[in-house]
Amino acid sequence: MRLAALPTRNIRITVLLCVVAIGGSFAAAGALQMRFDRVQALHQASYFETRRAHEIAAVAEATLNRYARLGQLFATDQMTDAAFAGTTGLHGIAVANASGQTLRAVGETIDMASLTELARKGRVALGTPQRTVIAFPSGDDVIAVSFNASALAPATMLEGAALTGTTGSTLAGLPEQGNAISAAVTGWPVEAAVSLDDEGALAAWYGSLPLYLFVILGPALVGGALAAVFVREFERRDKAATAIRTLRSTRPEEAKLLVRLANAERGAVEAQRSKGEFVAHMSHELRTPLNAIIGFAEVIERGFYGPVGHPKYIEYARDIGMAGRSLHGKIGDILEFANLEAGRYPLKPTCFDVTEVIGACVNENVGRAFSRRISLEMVPAEPAEVLADAMAVRRIVTNLLSNALLYTQEGGRVRVSVRQDEGAVAISVTDNGNGFSTAEASTAGTAFRRFERAGVSMGAGLGLAIVVALARRMGGAIKLGSAQGEGTCAELRLPKV
Repeated sequence: MRLAALPTRNIRITVLLCVVAIGGSFAAAGALQMRFDRVQALHQASYFETRRAHEIAAVAEATLNRYARLGQLFATDQMTDAAFAGTTGLHGIAVANASGQTLRAVGETIDMASLTELARKGRVALGTPQRTVIAFPSGDDVIAVSFNASALAPATMLEGAALTGTTGSTLAGLPEQGNAISAAVTGWPVEAAVSLDDEGALAAWYGSLPLYLFVILGPALVGGALAAVFVREFERRDKAATAIRTLRSTRPEEAKLLVRLANAERGAVEAQRSKGEFVAHMSHELRTPLNAIIGFAEVIERGFYGPVGHPKYIEYARDIGMAGRSLHGKIGDILEFANLEAGRYPLKPTCFDVTEVIGACVNENVGRAFSRRISLEMVPAEPAEVLADAMAVRRIVTNLLSNALLYTQEGGRVRVSVRQDEGAVAISVTDNGNGFSTAEASTAGTAFRRFERAGVSMGAGLGLAIVVALARRMGGAIKLGSAQGEGTCAELRLPKV
């Protein structure tokens, strides 16, 4: 008992030690994450450079095979002098017998005596960054082709890369510098090498160092601030408990009354605090894992670290990502509605042109309407100044447009208009969808009220509830007009400047 009571004797020292321990754990976690990200950045750079080396090798292979075919056509008398002259980058072709004697040639002179012995053992690729010569056996003869080295691969692909030939000479690009990743050209003694740019790969990692410092120092500073709040709250409650004990020593009737009042007040404060803690806790505990689920699903779907191995896994990863984003949106709506109900939703009323904001919302939804073959148009309107929160207005109109597009069948129409009345500006979103029945219209805008429609994916039932709450907070109003089978007209009225 005495050991358990030690931390409560001086609550400030206890809280300080806890903050130091938490800050140390965050520092260790940040250091480990820094090391992991550095290794990951180098690994990614190596992966992409390996792919680049294989791409260069594939392009070079196609070029070498093309010139080899030209040489074979010449050796079989299927290429004319005119065709030779019209081939871009081709310098010369020669055919020699087994002893190295040139049988026929066209274009520049090729030293077949030195090439024949090498080519009898297999294909040969020699040259410089200006000129490349390939030689290969064809029956009892040897064919050699001379062409521009720049034709092996585009210059943009060879930045920081090189192609080397039979003797290790550089055929194209720049010589290797430092560590390099190589890829062989299939069928030819040519190798594509790409230099690893470790500094470039780590550039983004260096830019993230301030974020690591924030991850380490941020929780420590926040923990210190929260510790001060908790200590002050603890001391306040201790004073309240002491006052209650003092009151209990007074007359029984008065003491009981005062104690009940104090307990009621404390209970109300505790309930409000618990509600706020619940919303904050839910925001962290639900959204953070969902972000991880969505992110990892996208990594698997895109094959970021290599092929998945089976198409079904990609399909499942796509389904996981879609379900995670849907759940993330629903949780966001719930938390947003809870903040609105608690009066914690920040609003900053300003004077702005609501027509411009509405036009931006319509433009953002044009693609969605087009994909469903729905006509979405905005009636031209004059600028209209309102006194409201621009982000809240944008949220309201976006929700109304989403509902209109959701409940309108393919081939339908959604129309948006802005009208100026005396003392107010009215924004109307009209569709020709199914509309609401009389019973549905009476409960529209109620939290968690959903309207089932065939072929329509339902949300959390908070879209209209958030719209109504936001409009009221800004001193505006929402009016819904609907008839089943004839569509819906949702009108937002805002104070006019």
